[in-house]
Amino acid sequence: MNIPGDPTAAAVRTTCPYCGVGCGVMADVAADGSVSVRGDPDHPANFGKLCSKGSALGETTGLDGRMLYPEIAGRQACWDDALDLVAKRFTDTIAAHGPDSVAFYVSGQLLTEDYYVANKLMKGFIGSGNIDTNSRLCMASSVAGHRRAFGEDVVPGTYEDFEEADLVVLTGSNTAWCHPILYQRLLAARRTRGTKIIVIDPRRTATAQECDLHLAIDPGTDVLLFNGVLAHLARSNVIDQNYVGAATSGFAEALSAALADAPSSASVATGCGLAEADVQLFFQLFAGTERTVTVYSQGVNQSSRGTDKVNAIVNCHLATGRIGRPGMGPFSVTGQPNAMGGREVGGLANQLAAHMGFESPEDIDRVARFWRAPNIASRPGLKAVDLFRAVGEGRIKALWVMGTNPAVSMPDAGRVRAALKSCEFVVVSDITRTDTTRYADVYLPAAGWGEKDGTVTNSERRISRQRAFLPPPGEARPDWRIVCDVARRMGFGDAFAYDGPAAIFREHAALSTYENGGRRVFDIGAMAMDEAAYDAMPPRHWPVAEESVSHHRLFADGRFPTPDGRARFVAVRQDRLARTVDATFPIALNTGRLRDQWHTMTRTGRVPRLAANTPEAMIDISAADAGAYGLADGDLARVTSAQGTARAKARITDTVRPGQAFLPMHWSGSFATNAAAGSISTPDVDPISGQPELKHTPVHIAREEINWTAVLLTRRDLRPTGFVHWSRHAIEGGWAYDLCGTESPDQGILLARSLLPDVRPEHLVEYRDRHGRTYRAASLDEAGTLAEVMFVAPTGELPPRDWLQLLIGSRQPLSAAERMALLSGRSPVPMASTGRIVCSCFNVGVNQIASAVAAGCSTVEEVGQSLRAGTNCGSCRSEIRTIIDAGRLQAAE
Repeated sequence: MNIPGDPTAAAVRTTCPYCGVGCGVMADVAADGSVSVRGDPDHPANFGKLCSKGSALGETTGLDGRMLYPEIAGRQACWDDALDLVAKRFTDTIAAHGPDSVAFYVSGQLLTEDYYVANKLMKGFIGSGNIDTNSRLCMASSVAGHRRAFGEDVVPGTYEDFEEADLVVLTGSNTAWCHPILYQRLLAARRTRGTKIIVIDPRRTATAQECDLHLAIDPGTDVLLFNGVLAHLARSNVIDQNYVGAATSGFAEALSAALADAPSSASVATGCGLAEADVQLFFQLFAGTERTVTVYSQGVNQSSRGTDKVNAIVNCHLATGRIGRPGMGPFSVTGQPNAMGGREVGGLANQLAAHMGFESPEDIDRVARFWRAPNIASRPGLKAVDLFRAVGEGRIKALWVMGTNPAVSMPDAGRVRAALKSCEFVVVSDITRTDTTRYADVYLPAAGWGEKDGTVTNSERRISRQRAFLPPPGEARPDWRIVCDVARRMGFGDAFAYDGPAAIFREHAALSTYENGGRRVFDIGAMAMDEAAYDAMPPRHWPVAEESVSHHRLFADGRFPTPDGRARFVAVRQDRLARTVDATFPIALNTGRLRDQWHTMTRTGRVPRLAANTPEAMIDISAADAGAYGLADGDLARVTSAQGTARAKARITDTVRPGQAFLPMHWSGSFATNAAAGSISTPDVDPISGQPELKHTPVHIAREEINWTAVLLTRRDLRPTGFVHWSRHAIEGGWAYDLCGTESPDQGILLARSLLPDVRPEHLVEYRDRHGRTYRAASLDEAGTLAEVMFVAPTGELPPRDWLQLLIGSRQPLSAAERMALLSGRSPVPMASTGRIVCSCFNVGVNQIASAVAAGCSTVEEVGQSLRAGTNCGSCRSEIRTIIDAGRLQAAE
């Protein structure tokens, strides 16, 4: 949608493709094709603010790394041949082995319209429930908990509740990094109304550094803590007996379980690894603050007991009647831009479309009649972990992966890769080559963000439009069209004869209201609109059963979509983890997101300023554990679990407690060798939701004895082989590769030297010391500009590289002094290093901030006034404060 009256006529209103906040974005395309983005000031999710990733969206729309043409067996093919082959192989497999021999694994990156047709094809016309989504790794426990408590997967509140609460409890949510725009809205409310913030997280995250109380619980003890809250509410006579009696069922059983779990605050403190005074303060604040919102995310969901954790939280809100009213309620924040949209259309294996389910024969019949699909699936399909296990066992013989990278992101990823390799037929539709595409028999190039139209639903049930402002490159096509093209070739053409996403959305909306009659909260029947209205659709909460009514908060009337209209308490008990640390694996490994990266980095990994804060995989470990394992800061650590091994640089920090460690989830084989958290994560799952335990994997950590290190700066896109460890990150003009090995330095030089291309002698500058320990080389192009440079040295002896990165990025011919400097390894002129980037929005480094502090800046606000750091999305503010505190300590010494 062009913006009326906007001075830039090309500006298009769309929605960010990253987290579940669902920020509005305004995209401008310049005459040269470059894209710039800014926050949409009128979008009610973000009011013009964007985080570091959202601000860099324009830098992700280039064609580097894009797959532009279909491929069959790794060779370019035409669309007709590729689609014909997909349809034939799926049809033949179904005919020979039945519908449950095929499966789709899809993604929260898909738009709702993409999701709808994929789900319709698999469940409605192939006749199997075997379509699951990477949202299974993200939100499945919340879905299960909502359905147990409310009768339907419904988030009752809205983002305004963050701003109207007097107490916000953030549990298992590093909101400052993972949902920074929401976090800034919360901090603004704290400044204006004094909102108290409690953070429950084993790590001292950026979120925990700006709260009133941090409860660093032992991993997996959330049920005990919230059972303690419920028991305290009962002992303090804070239970809303009128609400409980009129609007709920099962309270007595839930309270009995809570009292058995948590007879006292002391027992809760002991069981959770907390100070009793902190537990008592938390209980008192929760009991005494009516306007309380409990925000929970992956730290709760990604657990082998995630569903019970969700219900333990919801129980506390039901017991006090704090639900559906301003500034109160349980609030699940999603990790992906369309995790909720996928749930609306039945993208999970155990759901039907429009919040209907397999447990109801009436629902199955209803969807079948609406779709005119007599062969509709009659039972749930396989959830993600079981799905890939079935692939490995040969029960699933044809698999289609859409817009996700399970070879990296799934737990026990080594087994997943083996399953993909052994599968008889694998289709992958995506925008770029990934670790998963290497297993594809057929690759189908999909349109990406900015190239396709559709809708997404954010964490507060708000449906927003994603709009195209770029043409799909090469022969890329939207996912909905790819799915429909295959469906037609399989003989289901009449059911998939859509002329665009608006037609799909109309059908989706019509199904939501079909024979609903108020039985299901999800009803957007009034949004079954024509093309023009769809194009102009403003952001809107569901349900929208009537055109003039869009419901914001839900359940304020005490009525729920259960058979008796009552919410259900669920009796839950603290249970031990499926796997615990022991002498073999004594460290509890946690995984999660970084501030500036997204999933397996297929988009963000190519943006230099997003790579600058954490350019390589790091494992956070306490000083005590580092000492026990002989690790110094920056050493290469080998991390081993029962599932496999990964490697990452050690970062000694006080943000994790002894006995725990943290490894980011993002690194794939495209950006490092064997640094993926999924390779070592446990495949244990929640028995109800099927969501895997990604927050507690027992591991062993050991130091790798590294004898040489190297840095290669190059314009080439490489995947080195034969190295103990390598990682890379984007820089202006190319890539920076860090390499190391256990060989002697002279052997390391030979190994690293093999990466350099053959060039004419006059284009090569080369130096090797006579002891065979140090090597420096650079190659120049025909214009005399630096094409690549490599330095090899013993561990800890590499010179600074800032000036080399500037030379690569400048693309200017080198002077004689600069050529000589390449041999010496030192910049020809003194230059200050910015250091590791702290503020990605404005590219401000740690050394710049430290200098500003030394010059007199004593607050985060003063640093912002001086350098702009921390003045946009604010997700770096806690790190700036840490630098300020370190400066004060140094000045006091």
